[in-house]
Amino acid sequence: MAFDIEMIKSVYSKMAERVDKAREIVGKPLTLSEKILYSHLWDGEPSTAFVRGKDYVDFAPDRIACQDATAQMALLQFMQAGKAKVAVPTTVHCDHLIQAKSGATADLKIANSTSAEVFDFLESVSNKYGIGFWKPGAGIIHQVVLENYAFPGGMMIGTDSHTVNAGGLGMVAIGVGGADAVDVMAGMAWELKFPKLIGVKLTGNISGWTSAKDVILKVAGILTVKGGTGAIIEYFGEGAKNLSCTGKGTICNMGAEVGATTSTFGYDDSMERYLRATDRNDVADAANAVRGYLTADDEVYANPEQYFDEIIEINLDELRPHLNGPFTPDLATPVGELGKKARENDWPLQVDWGLIGSCTNSSYEDLSRAASIAKQAVDKKIKPKSDFGINPGSEQIRYTAERDGLLETFENLGATVFTNACGPCIGQWDRSDLKGEEKNTIVHSFNRNFSKRADGNPNTHAFVGSPEMVAAIAISGRLDFDPMHDTLINEDGEEVKLDEPMGIELPPQGFAVEDAGYLEPDEDGSGVEVKVSPTSERLQLLDPFVPITPEQLQGIKLLIKAFGKCTTDHISMAGPWLRFRGHLDNIANNTLIGAVNAFNKKTNFVKNQLTGEYGGVPDTQRAYKAAGIKSIVVGDHNYGEGSSREHAAMQPRHLGVAAVLVKSFARIHETNLKKQGMLGLTFANESDYDLIQEDDTFNFVDIADFAPGKPLTIEVVHADGSKDTIMANHTYNDSQIGWFKEGSALNVIKRENAA
Repeated sequence: MAFDIEMIKSVYSKMAERVDKAREIVGKPLTLSEKILYSHLWDGEPSTAFVRGKDYVDFAPDRIACQDATAQMALLQFMQAGKAKVAVPTTVHCDHLIQAKSGATADLKIANSTSAEVFDFLESVSNKYGIGFWKPGAGIIHQVVLENYAFPGGMMIGTDSHTVNAGGLGMVAIGVGGADAVDVMAGMAWELKFPKLIGVKLTGNISGWTSAKDVILKVAGILTVKGGTGAIIEYFGEGAKNLSCTGKGTICNMGAEVGATTSTFGYDDSMERYLRATDRNDVADAANAVRGYLTADDEVYANPEQYFDEIIEINLDELRPHLNGPFTPDLATPVGELGKKARENDWPLQVDWGLIGSCTNSSYEDLSRAASIAKQAVDKKIKPKSDFGINPGSEQIRYTAERDGLLETFENLGATVFTNACGPCIGQWDRSDLKGEEKNTIVHSFNRNFSKRADGNPNTHAFVGSPEMVAAIAISGRLDFDPMHDTLINEDGEEVKLDEPMGIELPPQGFAVEDAGYLEPDEDGSGVEVKVSPTSERLQLLDPFVPITPEQLQGIKLLIKAFGKCTTDHISMAGPWLRFRGHLDNIANNTLIGAVNAFNKKTNFVKNQLTGEYGGVPDTQRAYKAAGIKSIVVGDHNYGEGSSREHAAMQPRHLGVAAVLVKSFARIHETNLKKQGMLGLTFANESDYDLIQEDDTFNFVDIADFAPGKPLTIEVVHADGSKDTIMANHTYNDSQIGWFKEGSALNVIKRENAA
């Protein structure tokens, strides 16, 4: 039986009435996305037709999911909210703090030792506040959610940008910062700007070497990393119905890489098969009873251009396998064309590693397709030219794959099977084959390939592909290998060709597991004590942020003018820094150390206007903080792209950054800045970015009149005494301005709970 089945039945019991009412109010047929949004309004029954991309709306999500790296800060904030128990079903999954090095058994043992303090904290907090806890090794959050919690037509938020993976089971699942999650945990509404809608019509069937992963790799090439910002991507058509449920999950997962609020598919037979295979017959039966409400109205898919803001059409019969990269997940290249492009750009053709897994591609079907290629290599006596690493998505998948011989196939090829965890995908990889910053190439089935992400090396060229394509290219050891046309020489000197991959959608003998790794919380956690040592270097209780006053926004200094791409990995790196995710002051020492200074094109090297000397970004900012001076960060387009990590907002706030002024924001990061009581602003005239000089001081002339829809006037004073006046736009509404005036959204929650 499913978790929280009564909650799911309650959602379905209200859906028909709410959707019918919404259709009446909107005055036209509804997309699936609209049905889910309108049926999850905080006020219950719809009464207003919302304007896409404009209206802020309060929603009531059904559940919350948190991973261990972000859960620390989220739960440290929730502990301040004054609540005895979370208001909606919530889970914590320990998947980020396990380093991949030697193999699953050894690596998990080391993680349980080195991160025991954090795991114990998360387990005790979960037990105290009624939160389900998944132990280290239980699996990657998004795969575990898909197997246990996701349900068609539901709404979920999660403290990880790839929460969107659950769209593969027909949810509207959205990545958020921890402060957003705390709102919902505390029983409050969750605010979101009503999204625009992008429709992707899929026709035909995938076959041969083409996979579901290639759909989203193609879409990423079309939309780019910011083309989906502020929108839900809804997939439909016969091609969509022909995809497996986990294939749909892969597509939705990487929707985060185009900036989409989320992605989703209508409920269909593949989802029903997956629900039943994962022991959720009760959910499937309940969904079938409201099946017509769990997909768009027929008229929408028949005439999509009338109901979506943008339409993309992809013929799966013609879709070719892709590899995307390096350094950005939207640089899409069909396999077979990559060799020419690599030579033109001097990308290393030799492939050193093939990595299979992550939350994107670690299902049973994914492993089976990759294993079919690995088995061919063994049978045809092809010696792999690259190293292999495998991360199963969950203990259930690992156990089942081991039972069915899939893991043995990989091991026969010489692969290392790592823990059921994120591993190299998030920089948790102790890579021993490289020294220094050697230029090299890896291929993986992950979702992101930003510079330094996998191994900390800025010269690692990472390319994203399907598990089977990663396996084939890693076996060949060549980035320019095309398994559809090229041959390999085996150990007997024979010329051999790889056959097309063969996948198994669901295990024929069913899924099996001995210990899934789940701990149910106490019914009454009031007696559970949560301890945080005052001398801990990994955990730190939070002090509320103090409001930034209008007076403090006069004479503020430029901290850094970031050049080009500045993701959350640049603002708050993962990798070895993950160990400090529960200690705000310690992790603040990595603030913006990956951002490129526009004035010298160096990282972590900025001018201290108080001394005239150059130093690290955190050190410079701490000097400003000690002097009582606030600062501003200036950035380029899509600032804060990538992970949902709110540390990228909390760290600058903690150090004294008052405002971030950029050409454009990624959605989650802009919200995180607002939640922490900061100013997240955009240039009214993008060319004003070029006016900003290294020694600039900023005066927020009319901040006392901060109001919705009213741009702010900023006086920029240069070192020679000359001045420029620029206008800055913002998207703050009255509630969000209240967060700024109170110091943070959490301060507002505490005040309201105390009243």
